[in-house]
Amino acid sequence: MDWHRHRNRRCFPPLIRPGKIVKLCKVSGHYFRILELPAAAVGPSINDTMPTQTQPSSDAKPDVVTGAVDRHRQTEHTSGDGSVDTEIAILGAGFAGMCMAIGLLKAGRTDFVIYEKADSLGGTWRDNTYPGCACDVPSQLYSYSFAQHAGWSRTFATQPEILAYMKQVAQQHKLDAKIELNAQVTAIQWDQSQRLWRLTFHGGRCVTARVVVSGVGGLHLPKTPALPGLESFAGPAFHSARWRHEVDLTGKTVAVIGTGASAIQFIPEIAGTVGTLHVFQRTPPWVLPRNDRPTSRLARWAFARVPLLQRLWRAVQYWNAESIALGFTLKPKLMGRGQKRSATFLKSIVKDPVLHDKLMPMYTMGCKRVLISDDFYATMTRENVNLITDRIAEVRPHSILTADGIERPVDVIIHATGFQPFHPAADMQISGRDNRTLAADWHDGPEAFYGVAVAGYPNYFMLMGPNSGLGHNSILFMIETQVQYILQCLAWLATDRLDTIEVRQDVQRAFNDSLQKKFDKSVWKSDGSVYRLPCTSWYVHASGKHTALWPSFSATYWLAMRRADSSHYLPRQLPKELPSGKKLPSEAPLTSPAPPARRVA
Repeated sequence: MDWHRHRNRRCFPPLIRPGKIVKLCKVSGHYFRILELPAAAVGPSINDTMPTQTQPSSDAKPDVVTGAVDRHRQTEHTSGDGSVDTEIAILGAGFAGMCMAIGLLKAGRTDFVIYEKADSLGGTWRDNTYPGCACDVPSQLYSYSFAQHAGWSRTFATQPEILAYMKQVAQQHKLDAKIELNAQVTAIQWDQSQRLWRLTFHGGRCVTARVVVSGVGGLHLPKTPALPGLESFAGPAFHSARWRHEVDLTGKTVAVIGTGASAIQFIPEIAGTVGTLHVFQRTPPWVLPRNDRPTSRLARWAFARVPLLQRLWRAVQYWNAESIALGFTLKPKLMGRGQKRSATFLKSIVKDPVLHDKLMPMYTMGCKRVLISDDFYATMTRENVNLITDRIAEVRPHSILTADGIERPVDVIIHATGFQPFHPAADMQISGRDNRTLAADWHDGPEAFYGVAVAGYPNYFMLMGPNSGLGHNSILFMIETQVQYILQCLAWLATDRLDTIEVRQDVQRAFNDSLQKKFDKSVWKSDGSVYRLPCTSWYVHASGKHTALWPSFSATYWLAMRRADSSHYLPRQLPKELPSGKKLPSEAPLTSPAPPARRVA
């Protein structure tokens, strides 16, 4: 039907919307679409009510997502208080934020700003500089698929090399001009009347954005244990993610609290420098050989000359890692093979039966993070290293007292106690529609729709959101999948298919109900059987809800996210008929019932 020429077509007077002027038409009792009109077409009276904006230049490039000229190119203007408005605000300049920015640039969009709280990009790879810091995902896999690097020096890249790679990618895509450093966002609030977000920064500055994409990461806030008397300790005490390089550990008695992913990397590095090393362990991890080795010059030459060879090797590594998810998510019995391998590795190095028993886990592999190291077990056998499994009763000015009554002198305390689980509202106030807050909505644990969108928070997207973490593969695969999904959603705004993007509450609820059921067969749902021994981990919220990990293959996530479905989101809020010249309500009844929610793949 050609609705443009339909005899029953009726169009309302032009309406003012944030940043544009729109026209609503009705055909035979049904609303069809809203047309954008040139500003000059509606007369000076309406133009006078609109904010001054820079018109796109005549040489504007077509938007590769919509096929249309990008109407949302950077139209920044400075208001009286010095704030700058932008169409899309990206929070964080780590792997996630950079990937989102590059995705927008590839889609022909430049109307965004990356707000980074620190003085440089890099995210976790900027913050974590402890000795021995490296990735536990193979280098070829822990990199963008669109920016493969042939020059990785080792099987598992170190922190300096990864940070250098990120800076190189940023330079290649000219992201420096799009990043505002030292810009810590303390609060974001949805303005329903204007349909935009108001971002407040440390210092009071305010910026408005139509869309907010959070790329702050899942693990970026260090977690320090609440130990009795810790504040009274007289010596240096710091978290491994905030390593104090000015503290000389040579010959000192050092206490390391925790034996997680960071600890098993820096403990072997400092053990030969310190005088005495006390390692306080609550639960032993499952540890597998890292098998890290330098990348040969021949391999680097081949990857640089034959990119296809590197892509094939990356694919092999991806599917090898993906196979582990079978034991994690569907058949915990299969983890017995990995447990035997780890136990054999431990027994071959640690001969002392007492130390062996302290290092031997008694829970199903995969329930907690599986660690890889070639030298952790060997380090624990050193004469100057003591493994202590008794509970810390009190920290004193120059010592640590354990529950068995032993007091050990200590010069330095290093916390290797991990991070706060994913929660973007932990250090930022997020207020959505109807003055709701994300902290209150997530009181019983974070939940979202595929870790990307949250009901009640229009035009707000997350990267590495709830239930999108992995315990077996590269998180960069998930980030790239999420970016492509978000780009599709943003295209709805660019073409006026939707005026705001907000996932339906019933869709989010159905998705999460189905998601939680999938954990019933996984290693993260202990039932006391021989294959699923009792286990607690930070993957599970205090409420019992699983909020961190994706309970399936990463390929399954990609399949579910490859095409965004607008029926999962609230439809365009259409106005009721009102006399000409009157303002229309911001929220109007839906014109038709929405289809049922699709269950999680």
